[in-house]
Amino acid sequence: MSLKDYCFDGHRTLKMKEAATDAGQEKARKKELIAQTADNIAKAAILQDKLYAERKEGLVIVLQARDAAGKDSLIKKVFSGLNPAALEVHSFIAPNACELCHDYLWRIHAALPARGKIGLFNRSQYEDVLVVKVHHMEKGYRLPARCITDDFYTKRYRQLCNWEEYLYENGYRMVKVFLNVSKETQRQRFLERIERDEKHWKLSTADMQERANWEAYDKVYEDCINATGTEHAPWYVLPADTKWYARYLMSQILLDTLTDMNPQYPPLDPEEAARIPAVMEQLEAD
Repeated sequence: MSLKDYCFDGHRTLKMKEAATDAGQEKARKKELIAQTADNIAKAAILQDKLYAERKEGLVIVLQARDAAGKDSLIKKVFSGLNPAALEVHSFIAPNACELCHDYLWRIHAALPARGKIGLFNRSQYEDVLVVKVHHMEKGYRLPARCITDDFYTKRYRQLCNWEEYLYENGYRMVKVFLNVSKETQRQRFLERIERDEKHWKLSTADMQERANWEAYDKVYEDCINATGTEHAPWYVLPADTKWYARYLMSQILLDTLTDMNPQYPPLDPEEAARIPAVMEQLEAD
């Protein structure tokens, strides 16, 4: 399969029941694709250096997933090969009291990286149309009645698309990734967290109880991705049961996106260039 088979940019419809959760036939290429992952990251690091030097465009990568899908390990394995000075990682937990007093994009917009950097959102603005929708949290919001209408989430999908288009028109690219883990693999990973002491810090009974809402989450993920996948801010639904394969696909998305952005080292300022001969003469004399 090619990367486009996992891409949803408004030209085709996602059906969650048909979305792959493992590498399938690509398992036979494991050694090759792991090597390709390392090569992709090395190439992406060169492009990131140019992006940071040019400072004309920013890149935001959104990571969404069910619990235990492997977001943290993917970040560690793929993005640790980049320059940390030009990479910002933000993990969005449930909004606090102050954040709830603002519009839901307020805290997200404040976390945007400066142009020239890559921003990585571990969960994101999409929590407000995913978990919020599953649990009907909008009913408890302190908002005027005119805002809590039957088309509440339809409006939010539109708002998200408009905001992402606004960012694109102001020098930002956004790529959205959903790590698609199967219910059985999630169960196995939850059991591993219970059995291994070094994974106890990840334990959350609340996360485990969310398994009861599996079908509801399937529906909201499907609706959300179909409503908000666009050419300038596409979704990629990646199989997450096979971690090395998800990392390979993520590295390819990163490389392809940076390649398309085509950053370049800026030319030397003419005034600086005029001073070079004198500076070189002084350096050589030293």
